[in-house]
Amino acid sequence: MEFSWESLVFALIAFLILYFLLNKYAFGPLFSVMEKRRELVLQQVEEAKQTREQANVYVEEQKQALQQARKDAYDIIEQSKQTSSKQAAQIIELAKEEAVRLKDEAVRDIETEKNKAVEQLRSEVGVASVKIASKLLEKEVKEDGVQEELVDQYLKEVGGRS
Repeated sequence: MEFSWESLVFALIAFLILYFLLNKYAFGPLFSVMEKRRELVLQQVEEAKQTREQANVYVEEQKQALQQARKDAYDIIEQSKQTSSKQAAQIIELAKEEAVRLKDEAVRDIETEKNKAVEQLRSEVGVASVKIASKLLEKEVKEDGVQEELVDQYLKEVGGRS
């Protein structure tokens, strides 16, 4: 096998021409397509990163909203407990005031009825005294013992009626 410089030069020139043609017509568009694909992949990676960050932000917002809702619910429950305690205290206070008022009314009613009974008793005693005096005058008894008997008898009669 012989080495020929002419073949080598011819092969080298053919390779350079082929490389120039491939670079101009094949490699350029091929590299352009590959570059566009690389940019598309980088863009999709960036969009995925942004989407993941947005999802993380959304998850944090949801956690905060849930925590706030729990806090609000707890506050509402505590406020309801305080309100019910205040209402219970108010109801008890009103009941005590009503009991005192009813007691005072009852005492006044009792006092009024007592005064009426005393007044009625005085009137009955007055009537009885008048009757006793009239009976004593009718009899004209001069002995002290007889007068006392008449008073005792009349008091028994009056006592038997009531």
